[in-house]
Amino acid sequence: MVKQLLLIILIGFSSILKMSAQIYGVVVDAGTGEPIPYLNVYYDGKGVGTVTNMDGKYKISYHAGWTKLTFSMVGYETQEIIVSAKTGELNVSMREVDQVLDEVIIRPKKEKYSRKNNPAVEMIRKVIASKRRTDLKQKDFYSYNKYQKITFAKNNITADTLEQSWLFKKYPFFRDQVEECDVTGKHILPLSVDETVSEQVYRKEPHSEKTYIRGMNSSGVNELFSTGEMLSTVLKDVFQDIDIYQDRFRFLQYPFDSPISEAGIRFYKFYIMDTIYVERDKCFRLSFVPNNSQDFGFTGSLYILADSTYRVKQCRLNLPKKTDINFVDNMIIDQKFGELSTGEWTLMEDDMLCEMSYLQKLLGSFLVRRTTRYFDFNFEPLPDALFDKKGKEIKDVNAMMRDKEFWSKYRQEDLTQSESRMGNFVDDLAKIKGFKYIMFVLKAFIENFVETSTPDSKVDIGPINTMISSNYIDGLRLRASAQTTANLHPNLFLKGYYAYGFKDHRSKYMGEVEYSFDKKEYLPREFPKHSLTFTYQYDNMLPSDKFVNTDKDNVFTSFKVCTVDQYNYERKATIKYEREREFGFKTTATLRYANYEPCGKLFYRTMAGESQLQSALESGALSGIDWVRSPFNTHDITVAEASLAFRYAPGETFVNTKQRRIPVNLDAPVFTLQHTLALKGVLGGDYTYNVTEVSAYKRFWLSSWGNIDAHLKGGIQWNKVPFPLLIMPAANLSYILEDETFNLINNMEFLNDRYASLELSWNMQGKLFNRIPLLKELKWREFFGVKCLWGKLTDKNNPFLEQNRNDDVLMMFPGHYNANGGYDYSSYVMDPHKPYVEITVGIHNIFKLFHVEYVRRLTYNDLPTANEWGIRFMIRTGF
Repeated sequence: MVKQLLLIILIGFSSILKMSAQIYGVVVDAGTGEPIPYLNVYYDGKGVGTVTNMDGKYKISYHAGWTKLTFSMVGYETQEIIVSAKTGELNVSMREVDQVLDEVIIRPKKEKYSRKNNPAVEMIRKVIASKRRTDLKQKDFYSYNKYQKITFAKNNITADTLEQSWLFKKYPFFRDQVEECDVTGKHILPLSVDETVSEQVYRKEPHSEKTYIRGMNSSGVNELFSTGEMLSTVLKDVFQDIDIYQDRFRFLQYPFDSPISEAGIRFYKFYIMDTIYVERDKCFRLSFVPNNSQDFGFTGSLYILADSTYRVKQCRLNLPKKTDINFVDNMIIDQKFGELSTGEWTLMEDDMLCEMSYLQKLLGSFLVRRTTRYFDFNFEPLPDALFDKKGKEIKDVNAMMRDKEFWSKYRQEDLTQSESRMGNFVDDLAKIKGFKYIMFVLKAFIENFVETSTPDSKVDIGPINTMISSNYIDGLRLRASAQTTANLHPNLFLKGYYAYGFKDHRSKYMGEVEYSFDKKEYLPREFPKHSLTFTYQYDNMLPSDKFVNTDKDNVFTSFKVCTVDQYNYERKATIKYEREREFGFKTTATLRYANYEPCGKLFYRTMAGESQLQSALESGALSGIDWVRSPFNTHDITVAEASLAFRYAPGETFVNTKQRRIPVNLDAPVFTLQHTLALKGVLGGDYTYNVTEVSAYKRFWLSSWGNIDAHLKGGIQWNKVPFPLLIMPAANLSYILEDETFNLINNMEFLNDRYASLELSWNMQGKLFNRIPLLKELKWREFFGVKCLWGKLTDKNNPFLEQNRNDDVLMMFPGHYNANGGYDYSSYVMDPHKPYVEITVGIHNIFKLFHVEYVRRLTYNDLPTANEWGIRFMIRTGF
């Protein structure tokens, strides 16, 4: 206890010593009392200064003998204040005054901003015009090394927390892990740190760019999870590197217009603030803010060399507090550019700090800090071998096993004391009594799987959310599932489940063997995938289950919006070969044997069988018949298929969970082409047919008006087939929203052999709600969508035509017998000139977590099975 109190005293004393050597405070408007961001604080003529942050706060070191501290900003009277070593806190009030810059009046509030004849805009145009001179891609070759460190930490550990929290009292190693952030001055608790060293190589002709990952080092709480790389993957994707010389860059999963672009001139307001020295270079300080502070844009300053080159010396970016970005409380991006010994001008340092929170009173806040350094530039010709390897990013086989000598050579920024002892911190965490039980619950909740051993689980049990569910056929359904991991074998993976239905008293099961030609770290689906898989499955399935992206017996999706009673018992054996390329191209070849036996209220009866049934009834040969299980029915059908599919998604990135792969970068376009061939007589197949399908996806950004996602699909069934082999719409029958499905189409409601579908969804990102005084505080986001389906059933597949009345291939469409013995169809033929249309109006980002959508069906409402409207839900987070 004495040591702990001494440590607290030392921390407090060192903080006091540090603060005594600094001058700090808040700068406010004398008239309104509001803080003034981006105001200059400097020692005149000394080349040392800073700017206030978004809250008007500043901090600057005191220098012995420098007695005058200057506070200046266009629109305010400049103040010079006498300071000393004892000054400490110094709060300043600034008087507003109109000032003129080349006949342009700049006022901090309600100014009439004009781009015409504005010297700030003229300056940024000159910066844009000079971009080509700073573009290294004008060279024939170049290479450089890049060091990046991303730290994830618990933020704002207060003195009260250190002294009063039972966690810090009982486990001193938490206190030992706490350190001060040199940017914010707050105490933080680092939880993970990821380091990457890479080499970037470029060749102009023939054009080629490659990234070689030379070294990777990851430590922290992500080691406790088998899918811990998910954290670092998401952080790298969300907090991507920013190149302000690009016209547009992606950050926080949104596209931002660079201030150094023609679009940026229209999006931002620019102001020439003053001249200031940055590392002995005289620079113009050019500040910018979005036209609307609630739009997705940065505020900040560009420090432009005061010479004829108009090169950017330094760039500071912040996110406006009123922006609609989720979770982000404070964002600081600081970039520094410099001249190489060969004369080129390029980015040398790129630092980013982000303070984030969600349910702050419960979870507190967190900090993400990214440090990037560029070094060892070279412009000599590079060997062709560097560009011959496939893929844009190539990871060295020894990247994860680099020694201290490697990191001593390439680590450009020393690890902090807490970052250095991250391994010991994780070891101390694991020693806490009961910690393994806490991790057991967390893993089950986060990963949906339970590990059978730690730390290197060879078999995982799950998914958890499929263990108990129910449906029309099974009644109560219990399921036990498991899968092996790379800890058992890095190439060979086993997966399977056993389920039992207490209503039909049948066992269901699935077994899968997958061989990966590449060694995997944990799961076979890790990108890029190159594997051969054999699967055998027997289960009851809805025909529409194939369109759902989750397990069909997921407890959450098992609740249906309507009564669903038409199922199949499906017995399938599948051999699948998958090959993914690093550049986003995937090839899938599949052989499948499938047997479909209808169950519930679904039955198969050919048109010839229906004619025989009616004749038997009319002749009195049958009485008391079970209409669904008629002796004239077809008991089951069998198909043997071969399919070949191609998928191209350049730039797509993923995170792997234990259950599935989740795309992270939804900006990547996706194109697919698939053809399926089935042959009668092969492996007992009953039919010959060909099916071709194509699809395309693209996200379009509308600047501050959000984004539109467009899905376009089409397909053809070329042959005469019974209705189970026709093309049915992608129907979603649960209350949970599913991407690329129709919400108000019933199971097999329309059956086609030609179709085209279009889905447009517009997420306005709060563009309208942010302008409504009460709603803008909630950060709700508007969503509008429309889904259309055009379908056609050609004569050869239409069982309602007289010419097909006795056909022995075509089958009666699904339906139900009524109390009078009549037959009510539940599947219909579409009018090729009348599309099915449903529209959606939704509110997203409720509590930054929930999506609620109202869906309205506009056509085919005259059908007896039509549901005209519905409410659907989804849990999804995003920035």
